[in-house]
Amino acid sequence: MGTAALLRAAGVGAGDEVVVPAFGNVEVAQAVTLAGALPAFADIDPATYCLDPAAVDAALTPRTAAVVVVHRFGHPADLGQLRALGQRHGLLVLEHTELDASRDETARRRERAAYLDTRLRGVRTPERGAGHSCLEYVVRVPGNGRPDRDAFARAVRAKGVACRIPVQTPVHRLPEFRRCVSLPETERAADETLALPVDGSLTKRDMQRTASVCNALGGLLAPAL
Repeated sequence: MGTAALLRAAGVGAGDEVVVPAFGNVEVAQAVTLAGALPAFADIDPATYCLDPAAVDAALTPRTAAVVVVHRFGHPADLGQLRALGQRHGLLVLEHTELDASRDETARRRERAAYLDTRLRGVRTPERGAGHSCLEYVVRVPGNGRPDRDAFARAVRAKGVACRIPVQTPVHRLPEFRRCVSLPETERAADETLALPVDGSLTKRDMQRTASVCNALGGLLAPAL
């Protein structure tokens, strides 16, 4: 059953608000509107890119009926705190999970991610806990935000290394969901993050090239004084 159907089945609808992340996953906000409710956006934890329980707490209003939790890039959200928050306030807490990889593919991705953890210089590597499945390997590019991150991405691609910008525009900035809300960590993550390849099919030479290309660029982009 989809998120919209689960919300409707729980009685969530017109006049209700549902707290969701704005860092990607526009389909979650769309599901809330399909249920007849209004998406309310809360900020993310900068280490996991998942909803920050404290930010969710701050976003609650008397109209809040539910929270939709999204696990990002293989980072598990803090379900313990979010469910405890839901219990305290009588809220429905739903999980929206990303597509997962097989056990073998996850093991191969973790191996390639571990290689990058020890080789990359000049970019901030992800904080990966024991539960991280490495669906994507998302780094932070130093410098002055989006212009430097975009320039870094173009330079990496020009050297033959695939990469992608995980979130081009946060959901609360899209015309159909535009909200006047302060989400500094969401904005910062959208401006700085870059996903590097860790697919299980990549060879050791592929990984060496990724590290070499990034290291030749990383550290050259310093914040302006």
